[in-house]
Amino acid sequence: MSNAPAKAATTAEISTAAHPSLKEVDRPANLTAANAPGWGSDVIADSLRDLKIPYIALNPGASYRGIHDSIVNYLGNETPQMILCLHEEVAVAVAHGYAKVTGKAMAAAVHSNVGLFHATMAVFNAWCDRMPIVIIGATGPVDAHKRRPWIDWIHTARDQGAIIRDYTKWDDQPASPAASREALYRANWIANTTPMGPVYINFDAELQEAKLTEQLAPVDPARFMPQADTAPSTEMVKKAAALLKGAKNVVILCGRTSRSIDAWNERVALAEGLNAKVITELKIGASFPTDHPLHACAPGGSAIPPDAQTAVKAADVILNLDWVDLAGVFKVTFGDEMPKAKVISVSNDFRIHRGWSMDYQGLPAVDLLLPVTPDEAVPELNKALGFTAKPFKKQPIPKRDKPDLSTGKLVVNDLVRALKFACGERDVTLAHISLSWDGATWPFQHPLDYVGSEGGGGVGGGPGNAVGTALALKGSGRLAVAVCGDGDFMMSNVALWTAAHYKIPLLIVVANNRSFFNDELHQERVARIRSRPPENRWIGQRISPPDIDIAALARSQGAQGFGPVTKQDDLVETFRKAIAAVEAGEVAVVDVRVEPGYSAVATAAMLRGTETAAKK
Repeated sequence: MSNAPAKAATTAEISTAAHPSLKEVDRPANLTAANAPGWGSDVIADSLRDLKIPYIALNPGASYRGIHDSIVNYLGNETPQMILCLHEEVAVAVAHGYAKVTGKAMAAAVHSNVGLFHATMAVFNAWCDRMPIVIIGATGPVDAHKRRPWIDWIHTARDQGAIIRDYTKWDDQPASPAASREALYRANWIANTTPMGPVYINFDAELQEAKLTEQLAPVDPARFMPQADTAPSTEMVKKAAALLKGAKNVVILCGRTSRSIDAWNERVALAEGLNAKVITELKIGASFPTDHPLHACAPGGSAIPPDAQTAVKAADVILNLDWVDLAGVFKVTFGDEMPKAKVISVSNDFRIHRGWSMDYQGLPAVDLLLPVTPDEAVPELNKALGFTAKPFKKQPIPKRDKPDLSTGKLVVNDLVRALKFACGERDVTLAHISLSWDGATWPFQHPLDYVGSEGGGGVGGGPGNAVGTALALKGSGRLAVAVCGDGDFMMSNVALWTAAHYKIPLLIVVANNRSFFNDELHQERVARIRSRPPENRWIGQRISPPDIDIAALARSQGAQGFGPVTKQDDLVETFRKAIAAVEAGEVAVVDVRVEPGYSAVATAAMLRGTETAAKK
């Protein structure tokens, strides 16, 4: 198989319509043409089609059997098409991964209260990641007199939306077909309006299964989706531009941004015009080329790296482009002191802050706020400063005859370097990376090179997110690759079946250290603080013996399984075989047995505070 890259689509060319090949999967038979909706659930199905939602990821349940029938037998399983998943958490994670690429909500359906309970972790992940999903649930019958004995009673909740209300943007339980249509229109509009996030609509089973007594008057759904984009005020832009123009050492904290290549080019133009140091992180998708000369240091994960702290300390103006935890950067860098630099913050995230989880982090010091998204503000700043965006030119990556691998035990950096080498010049989208990832090993040169982590720190989000990302990328020419830890992979590996069934090409590499190793480090930290033996950190953490046969598990679900790979010399050839399978339309999983351990920067971030706590 040649390493020659296929022509990859740009961000703008990635379609939000269902891929033609998926339309051939799970085709209904013997359909009868319906001139108009006949049941309450037909109106719900029509509304989903009005919104041009291409897919609905689901795990089936009787509470929404009416909606299920309407999608299959009324819509013909098209717009939306069902994407069957083996667990509700996977269904929502697939929708989350899709939104990471497209920036648009697809739908997910979960059964009654019990299915929603299963899905809660994935909903929280999407909430923290500020990604849109239209989640459909069901209950009832709400009228207790019409419930079947036992099952309808335990699967009905008085206020089902309350289960996830604290980490969704909006929820509703409409009581009529007309209200159902309006609820779905509103839900889609709210989910896709920044700051974006998941929404939930709960449908009464009786409403779904009741015959329509009258037809709803037709409406134009576009009239119910008003454009909600905003622009920063001219006065605030002038003030921000004056501060930036007068600064000698600008630092840009590049946070939540879209996958737009045009917006990417605008950020590059701003940084180059200001000669600003730029800092990015691995919790969110690629926002700036990490091999650019102005990029301060390799992106970190859970905490800002020391080199980035040095840049922040030297700054006289700090420009925040919707960084996830600005107050955390200041706390780690300055301790209890406030930054002396002027702080310009570009973010509208405060508009959806809630009191339940405080996922919005601490309250940062800010001197000037532009309450919009970076995509909206940066072009205006460029205009005010006289900077012009131009197409970004990738930095050439030196070609090697072989990857630079270690000579000792196989470590995660060996896996990453060998994988990068095997991918060659292909356009790759990293759909997920493991906690052990070293940001220096893989440069990001395009907004789709990396789409970010699972958002809420929920272990098990990786496989479902990866399938959703690969679904959105299908036909784009980009190779979808996810690197998952073994703990993350095992929690939701059933996502593989969905990818295999719908022929969604995807490569998952499992960095298999046979441990929940992140928690080993935490147990070591506690033991050292308490002057207890740190060598016992592995107890209750190691996933061995027996070792899990990950390749066999993949094959059992219709994917191709490779490994376990235990030697550096076998990495590149194994990856090449797996990539060839993916480019032939398959799902491939490679089990790589790595030595437990993280990069020095990641380990330091996880263990930071040990010495201080010990002194106390």
